[in-house]
Amino acid sequence: MDIKDIIIIGSGPAGLTAGIYAGRAKLDTLLFTGPVLGSQLMLSGRIEDFPGFPEEITGPELINKMKEQAKKFGIEIIEESVVSVNFQKKPFVVSTNNKKYLAKSVIVVTGASARWLGLENEKRLIGHGISACGVCDGPFFKDKIIGVVGGGDSAVENAIILTKYAKKVFVIHRRNELKASKKLQEEIFNNPKVEFIWDSIISAIKGESYLEGVFVENINTKEKRFLELDGLFVSIGYKPVTDIFQNQLELDDYEYIKVKENTKTSVDGIFAAGDVCDTKYRQAITAAGWGAMALLDADEWLRNLQK
Repeated sequence: MDIKDIIIIGSGPAGLTAGIYAGRAKLDTLLFTGPVLGSQLMLSGRIEDFPGFPEEITGPELINKMKEQAKKFGIEIIEESVVSVNFQKKPFVVSTNNKKYLAKSVIVVTGASARWLGLENEKRLIGHGISACGVCDGPFFKDKIIGVVGGGDSAVENAIILTKYAKKVFVIHRRNELKASKKLQEEIFNNPKVEFIWDSIISAIKGESYLEGVFVENINTKEKRFLELDGLFVSIGYKPVTDIFQNQLELDDYEYIKVKENTKTSVDGIFAAGDVCDTKYRQAITAAGWGAMALLDADEWLRNLQK
């Protein structure tokens, strides 16, 4: 069976950047896109902070440009999901529903998906008033009224960022106190733009082509009210896409892949980059840079194999 130099699992900015670098390095490379090419970035309606695009670009447009650039350098892209791996033997085994593939090294860039509320209209309105990233989409909500769902560090950080743009920010939390760090709590409690709605959940989302508002329900009194909003930021955490790497790679308590020396995992020859191991930044540009680092590390590792 043909043994690839590198198999890349994932096709977001980290994966496609790794693919571009792999192609330029003349490595025999196979990239699996997963169920959706580009993953989370495909949900971004407008991007204006990715270098090289002074005029805003959509997430799908950016991902497709990266894909074409990777293909230009000759890497093979397969639009399938990897369903299992075996990193306990060499060459490494990567399997889809249809076939098994072998590789000398693997780069894992499967990303992390935002946790959503699971309400009707929610997924349809992502990019049309609903988002999970204040840094990414905050500038589109200047002088608007915004809601943030959650009470942890990411929710509070999103809310603080959004106050730079919004006229008003409502923080909707199912408890009567925040879980965020004390420093963040002190900062947000002293922000005059923020209003808290405690002990409450969002029970329904209103909007057809764009967000119009949400219905908020108090979990104690069951009282409901309609809150008119221009934007809603869901900040109830992220789930790394690491199910197939259980018992294959060392994961942290939140199931993110543990890395050392930037991109090396617990298995020699397996590298990871981007949101699958990034618990802090979660930006397209940082993922892309991390993907380049993973390929450079993998390339060095492969060269040392031949010595």
